Amino acid sequence: MAEEITMEKIVSLAKRRGFVFQSSEIYGGQNGAWDYGPLGVALKNNIAANWWKTMTQQYDGIVGLDAAILMHPRVWEASGHVENFTDPLVDCKKCKARFRADQIPPLNLVSKTCPECGGELTDIRNFNLMFKTHSGAVEDSSSTLYLRPETAQGIYVNYKNISQSYRMKIPFGIAQIGKAFRNEIVTKNFIFRTCEFEQMEMQFFVKPGTDNVWFDEWKKRRWQYYEKLGIKGDHLRWHQHGPDELAHYAKDAYDIEYLFPMGWRELEGVHNRSNYDLSRHAQYSGKDLQYIDQESAPVERYIPFIIETSAGLTRTLLMVLCDAYDEDTVDGEARTVLRFHPALAPITVAVLPLMKKDGLAELAHRIRDDIRNDFVTDYDQSGLIGRRYRRQDEAGTPFCITVDYQSKEDGTVTLRFRDSMEQIRIPRTAIGDRLRQDIKQYRRTAADTRPH
Repeated sequence: MAEEITMEKIVSLAKRRGFVFQSSEIYGGQNGAWDYGPLGVALKNNIAANWWKTMTQQYDGIVGLDAAILMHPRVWEASGHVENFTDPLVDCKKCKARFRADQIPPLNLVSKTCPECGGELTDIRNFNLMFKTHSGAVEDSSSTLYLRPETAQGIYVNYKNISQSYRMKIPFGIAQIGKAFRNEIVTKNFIFRTCEFEQMEMQFFVKPGTDNVWFDEWKKRRWQYYEKLGIKGDHLRWHQHGPDELAHYAKDAYDIEYLFPMGWRELEGVHNRSNYDLSRHAQYSGKDLQYIDQESAPVERYIPFIIETSAGLTRTLLMVLCDAYDEDTVDGEARTVLRFHPALAPITVAVLPLMKKDGLAELAHRIRDDIRNDFVTDYDQSGLIGRRYRRQDEAGTPFCITVDYQSKEDGTVTLRFRDSMEQIRIPRTAIGDRLRQDIKQYRRTAADTRPH
């Protein structure tokens, strides 16, 4: 009977192999904050690079932006965050647990009964989720700034600058990856919900009346993105926001949800934000944010509608970890393996000399030097070759190159595949071409079907 994949297993592996550590752990840890170790930062950077390439390089009409974290405080008044960016929370008077009111059973809210211990719940209170800070020498209301709770507003206030300086014509998009901060009162499930995180957002500006068509198009494109990465299809689903769930700016909204070990949770949002954001910024700033279509006859002026795709980078990393995690048995021993897509794997190929002596280590180093400009490599010469394979499997390395005595004689090496554990001999000179071919044609061959 296959064992269930739990969040405890994911957290244990993440720390053991240097993916994620608790922030300030030697001081007892900082709630809602996490540090990314050698494999974690590599995986995070690969996910970001893959998303960026997909959004900006592979699609015409989408450009990038890196907006400042600190913005004029009026931005957040115009966006509605000062007024509306709150969480409804309740506390248990007995066990002191804190819950988001919208995530506990309705019957518990009505009876004011704690779902954990049965104690009495407090009344619902709203907490603003923005972090405040101050600029200048005096801390008063006139110096108040906010750490941005989302990256989208930086795109909206720059929309006119980009459309004019880069001669963008509607429809066009602006993509951004950046830090955001939320004063989450309830942080849990590892890195799923944190106070400091990174977002990968694209705002697509369209002519009013075409927004429904583009909304459907971006829903399709974002679903295809996860299919291309080989994410398990039965662990993905759509969730449409009902009338009570829609944000104040949204005309329509769907979430791509993933089946994490703790259940179905939001992975990415695709939203039709109408022209709410640009209209509000035009109102609050006094600037004309209309798009002028010089090619129409007569010339048209309008506030564009916006189709948003918004995903959390760190939440996507957690999804990739959970989706890749697998356990099987090899030669009577348990094996933990991370079946990352090679385009995301922190290490692409490990070079392993069969023995340290007889010139094999030196030859292995030369082979590594030949390919390290094109691939992220690792080198390991310690222990039995089977144990070294297991270490690389647990790190998610898709390919291993073993250098043995035959390599000295005929210039061939053993190429070993993580998922199937198949081994083939190829010429040393063919390593680069073979790896590029296998990465391009990769399909998960041993998909994990265990229940979460």
